[in-house]
Amino acid sequence: MAAMEKNRWLYGLMLASLILTSAFAAPLQQGSNVLITQVDTTQFPRITVYVSVTDAAGEPIAINPEQIMLSENGAAVQVDEVRALGEGEVETSALATLLVLDVSGSMNQSGKLEGAKAAARAYVEQMHPGDQTGVLAFNTSARLLQPLTADREALLEAIDGLRAGEDTAMYDALGEAVGVLEPFTGRKAIIVLTDGMDNRSQLSPDEVLAQIGPGGLSISTIGLGDPAVQGVSLSGLDEAALRSLATNAGGSYAFAEDPASLKSVYERYGRALHSEYALTYITAARLRDGLNRSLAVSLSGGAAAAAAEGKYNPGGLVPEVAQAESWPLFFGLLIALLALLVAPGLIGRGLRAARGQQGGAEKRVRLVDKPKPRVRLR
Repeated sequence: MAAMEKNRWLYGLMLASLILTSAFAAPLQQGSNVLITQVDTTQFPRITVYVSVTDAAGEPIAINPEQIMLSENGAAVQVDEVRALGEGEVETSALATLLVLDVSGSMNQSGKLEGAKAAARAYVEQMHPGDQTGVLAFNTSARLLQPLTADREALLEAIDGLRAGEDTAMYDALGEAVGVLEPFTGRKAIIVLTDGMDNRSQLSPDEVLAQIGPGGLSISTIGLGDPAVQGVSLSGLDEAALRSLATNAGGSYAFAEDPASLKSVYERYGRALHSEYALTYITAARLRDGLNRSLAVSLSGGAAAAAAEGKYNPGGLVPEVAQAESWPLFFGLLIALLALLVAPGLIGRGLRAARGQQGGAEKRVRLVDKPKPRVRLR
């Protein structure tokens, strides 16, 4: 009995050890996804890259930060700091989210508006300390019903007041949403829900993406509709466009079959956003040359390692100079340029003055005709 009890104890110890080892090891599963969600260049040359790691179902995976490998333009970079967004100080882990909700007339059908309200409420309820969320509704126009705030009651009141009607202008609304988030720093995300085709926007998807500033942000899309009736009914979904927009903006696309499934989509997006990693490094190319730079992130460990690509632009219309002593040369060239601009005017003025003097001399010369001799006839 004593030996049996000892064996049980050893078996329990081994099982507990296995469980603990599994908990702290990086659970890279087949079908794991890694995504660059946002690149912040506001502190250039210091760059912050936000990375999401999820499983095939979109649920976040906890990993060892040392497994994250980052490169810029094909060269590995030395990461100075890696932060998990859901941990640490509130100031460094806070999330700013703008919920962009379709309130076109088709949302009045099949309980879709009420389902959207319930899903938005669920997202607000899982906010972390320091998080801020806002509500922007759109049909033919966009209305910011609640600016970004940490006040849950104010958010819930704005959501409860949603009313549906008219047509759909989603891309115009996203353009306004990008502007709303522009002043905020750190991790910023837009989650947009639509149940039909955009039929009123002036902006194109590319124009929306072009408005994203150096702070960066991500746009995740949710489709609530019927892809089978695309082009036949306004309730049809252009899934290809929604997926493309999300891919190009560092977000994800999800399809909700019915209003009841919306809640789980919003909650999953919230969990994934709060489980991202922020990698900060100093770029070796420190000039604002206005050229795109490629980024690649990968996870080491096992055959199931995942990877993703992204890019950023440091800005700068004119390439910066590397040497401070080039300023005298710059001013010398500037003076020469100004001289070239002024020279034609001075030359023209001199020519006009010369012609004026010649004209004056000609006026002082008087030609006097001699009188012809008179001939007398006798």
